[in-house]
Amino acid sequence: MTVSNTGKPRSETEQQQLITAITDMFEKHITFNGFLGFRIGLLDTEKVVIRLPMRSELIGHYLHGRLHGGVISSVLDAAGGLAVMWKLAEYYPDESVMQIMERFRYLGTIDLRIDYLRQGIGEEFFAEAEVVRLGRRIAVIRMRLL
Repeated sequence: MTVSNTGKPRSETEQQQLITAITDMFEKHITFNGFLGFRIGLLDTEKVVIRLPMRSELIGHYLHGRLHGGVISSVLDAAGGLAVMWKLAEYYPDESVMQIMERFRYLGTIDLRIDYLRQGIGEEFFAEAEVVRLGRRIAVIRMRLL
């Protein structure tokens, strides 16, 4: 159950409908996410997680089999957007699923900084994102790829 500063909780049924709607939008309707294979692994009050299975089409360095830097950037950007979506849904528990989904149409990335500290080598990757600050027009999100 989700509660915001208004104190009015969203019912378990409404919460499940919201999770289903966000998952469908994120995995199916944002076709780029589907193309790269992004799957929601966790939606939590503290963080969200996106799962990304490695496959040959995502290799950036063919000799070492490393994950392409553009894929890393994309999954981190998507994780940041998902974290903001989930935080907005949490902040407005009295709104319907459609009202919450309507809020997402105004989301967009205005700045993205990535430090490539390790090689992307593995069978599966996890992009974690947490909202550091949610303002009226801009959010600050911390993301990392594991």
